[in-house]
Amino acid sequence: MKDLFFKTNDTWTGTVLRWTLSIIFIPHGLQKMFGLFGGLGFSKTLEVFTHDLHLPFAAALTVIMVEFLGSFLLLVGWATRFWALSFIGLMIGIMITAHIQNGFFMNWFGTQKGEGCQFDILVMGIAVALLFEGAGRLSVDGWLFNKTKRN
Repeated sequence: MKDLFFKTNDTWTGTVLRWTLSIIFIPHGLQKMFGLFGGLGFSKTLEVFTHDLHLPFAAALTVIMVEFLGSFLLLVGWATRFWALSFIGLMIGIMITAHIQNGFFMNWFGTQKGEGCQFDILVMGIAVALLFEGAGRLSVDGWLFNKTKRN
């Protein structure tokens, strides 16, 4: 079971992929958790998700935790495959509930009703690559897996 979550290739590919995903989602998580970068903060985000968007409380909480906690744990490379799978689930949910009806393209010029699913697909592609590659170098996963292999 340890291999499922912590096994990783000793390459820079996983490192670059997870750092990229982390850099993209850390600000989103900080918006939802603490209201930074113009975000609403934890309580208001939960309220919007449950009241306005009609998400179940557990789903709303999961979105916040994946974006906040998951992005930081990806940065350090802990349980990378689990968090990659979590981001895939998150983006599928966001795409189906909020973006797919707006088409493919992002709303760069404000001419669409909302964002398309272009960004969602990009994130899922990075996350799928992390499922195959693992955390890569400079990761807790690599340290844990290599330590287990030596013992």
